[in-house]
Amino acid sequence: MKRNRNWNQAFQIAAVYIGTVVGAGFATGKEIVEFFSRFGFFGFISILMSGYLFIMIGSKLMRMAAQIDAKSYQEFNEHLFGKWPSKIINFSMLFMLIGVSAVMLAGAGAVFEEQLGLPKNVGVFLTIFLSYLVMLVGTKGLFAVNTFVVPIMISFSLILMFLSVQMPNFLDQFLFIPHATDGWKSVIAPFSYAALNLGLAQAVLVPVATEVKDDWTIKWGGILGGLGLTLILIASHFTLIMLPNLELYEIPMAIIMKNLAPFFYWIFILVIYGEIFTSVIGNVFGLDRQLKQYMPIPTMMSVTAIFLVSYLISLVNYGTLLSHLYPLFGYICMTFFILLWIKPFEPKLTE
Repeated sequence: MKRNRNWNQAFQIAAVYIGTVVGAGFATGKEIVEFFSRFGFFGFISILMSGYLFIMIGSKLMRMAAQIDAKSYQEFNEHLFGKWPSKIINFSMLFMLIGVSAVMLAGAGAVFEEQLGLPKNVGVFLTIFLSYLVMLVGTKGLFAVNTFVVPIMISFSLILMFLSVQMPNFLDQFLFIPHATDGWKSVIAPFSYAALNLGLAQAVLVPVATEVKDDWTIKWGGILGGLGLTLILIASHFTLIMLPNLELYEIPMAIIMKNLAPFFYWIFILVIYGEIFTSVIGNVFGLDRQLKQYMPIPTMMSVTAIFLVSYLISLVNYGTLLSHLYPLFGYICMTFFILLWIKPFEPKLTE
């Protein structure tokens, strides 16, 4: 009975892990284009390396957080970096999480504007309102939303992949290596991409792992989550390489769905929005926890402040925000990533 219960909880952790990483850029395809697909076959090699890092380092991050009983990423970074250096890292993380929350809100606005023909602010304000509702429920709300949306997202990614693979010129496109003036970025992409996502995801993964505590459950949650992320990355890449001029679109995955499987299009738009929504919740959840470390303020007050700042930044174009902020954040997170990689970890033996 215990092992069954652990598997259920491991799948829940995996769903939260995937749901936190698969945000606006990931779900829309824009982030995958920026880091991988625009490099063609080299991008695929980078994805495999990135997937390995998600499995190994993501699992290590959560297990270490649970073992030291870290309540927030502030405490976790103090363990990694030491007391004073961690203050600089945590302050940087605070700004990065707000920046990413702004990208998520801009992504929600882009879905409503590009795909639904509605004003951008309709998507932004609806997302803020729904986030308030889930934040009132707390961690249970985070688990519930992710457990529902993530399996649907994986299913749609696989459907699009199967349709793309059957196209006559798929192999040519898969092996093609396009000219890129910044082709050197394909070499560091798996590291900066994994560093970016794990660095930012720790805001959610650290408190979640600490609440679960059981090492076996957390380990398998991390492994399953990393495998799920790798699968979605590969499926999305196989799909995106079949789209001509893939760098021109804000939401390339929706364009492909409209062309290949129009009967699923509206459901897919809802799923993309659901993934953006889960990431907004995850980021705000982590930011709220972090702000409480500095000052004892009510949750609704801190959430309101977070959304106000995020909204002002989100007024910038979604594609512009993502293409400039995400690579920059990736390089900043490399320090965290390398230290986490080399930090010794010996799990405690549990029953």
